[in-house]
Amino acid sequence: MRKGFFGSDRPSASPAFWRSPLRGPWLTSVLGVVLLAGITLLFVTGLLSYAAYNPNLSPVNDKTPDKGILGFYLFDWPTDPHWLYRLNQGLHVTVGIALFPVLLAKLWSVIPKLFALPPARSPGHALERLSLLLLVGGALFEFVTGMLNIQLDYLFPGSFYPLHFYGAWVFMAAFVVHVALRLPRTVRTLREQGVRAHLRRAGPPRPGGHVRPAGHPEPDDGAGLVSPRPAEPTLSRRGALSLAGGGSLLLLATTAGQNFDGPLRRTALLAPHGGGDPGNGPNGFQINKTIAAAGIHRTDTGKAWRLALSGRRADLHLSRDELLALPQHSAALPIACVEGWSTGDQWWSGVRLRDLAALAGYEDADEPPDVLVESLQRRGAFRSAALRHNQVRDPRSLLALSVNGESLSPDHGYPARIIVPAAPGVLNTKWVARMTFGEPG
Repeated sequence: MRKGFFGSDRPSASPAFWRSPLRGPWLTSVLGVVLLAGITLLFVTGLLSYAAYNPNLSPVNDKTPDKGILGFYLFDWPTDPHWLYRLNQGLHVTVGIALFPVLLAKLWSVIPKLFALPPARSPGHALERLSLLLLVGGALFEFVTGMLNIQLDYLFPGSFYPLHFYGAWVFMAAFVVHVALRLPRTVRTLREQGVRAHLRRAGPPRPGGHVRPAGHPEPDDGAGLVSPRPAEPTLSRRGALSLAGGGSLLLLATTAGQNFDGPLRRTALLAPHGGGDPGNGPNGFQINKTIAAAGIHRTDTGKAWRLALSGRRADLHLSRDELLALPQHSAALPIACVEGWSTGDQWWSGVRLRDLAALAGYEDADEPPDVLVESLQRRGAFRSAALRHNQVRDPRSLLALSVNGESLSPDHGYPARIIVPAAPGVLNTKWVARMTFGEPG
């Protein structure tokens, strides 16, 4: 007889090969319900994160070319509340990491079905198996590429943005089909388990009643998960759930701190930005990209630096001193990055974007245009970024020159950077070189 995995004399396609007594519809159903809630949250927050980039505003913001109908855009990203993107992306990344042990437990619980033969017994069964293949492959792809991106380890070919975007749609299509096929059975399994638990609490059955003998395998209900010759149990099903849940809580505890300032950030041991804040003083808060990593020479940001301002009027070139001579305004805003980390509100000061729009020839403060912002950064994604008119109009949107009462440090964008409420960190362009009002469409 053909040998299966690990030298077994039974093929892995045989139900008898998988001998764990823990597998069964109940365990799989409970894990499935947790993933149903968690993955739905991840998909919704992922779509919102996509919308936050204003991808249809300008080609420089859209990192998913040829997306077709998949790139539907429901609304302009708002600026209120100012912590919106911080909350959204913090949930997306933190919940995604915490769900990983549950995903692995779910895959372990259904592994007999992945090797079941024949591969298709009917058209409906063939559809279920195909959705399962895309579901498992898509889930592993999305979780693994997401975690690599969070760790800034770009081991996958191509850009993270289109890979994760298209992978999410393939995965969710399979997920919806799988849920439609399996949800009724899941609900029935959990309901029957609840009835059995109630009967156990109620005591012995009345004469003529029937109860399943102790130790008898759980009814399989055609799911193909229960082994016909289970091994001796070393852990209960609730113990298995506790193990998966404990792994999730551990990942949560070692990741969530990246969304906070102070001592809590040092608990984010698994986050790439989970250490102590860089340096001390007013500029001593989290940095994603340094001036050296951006390939900017310090001479580019010295006294010769000028902000090029374009619009209806001829180009203006303003020095930092000339910008400081304009009316200054302040706003308390956070920085929130797509990798999941964020800072608390920092106190930024500088020139309002709508005042710069007026200098460029758009004096009507109620109708400012979109703006294209370009950085001194010579390479890498988002060295240019577009902002929508509602972001320009918001009085808290600034070309910041200082933070927390001190001039920006080189790593925080000196001589000038963009800061906009509720925007992803990459749209808060650092080392600004040019602003073109009315450019995006």
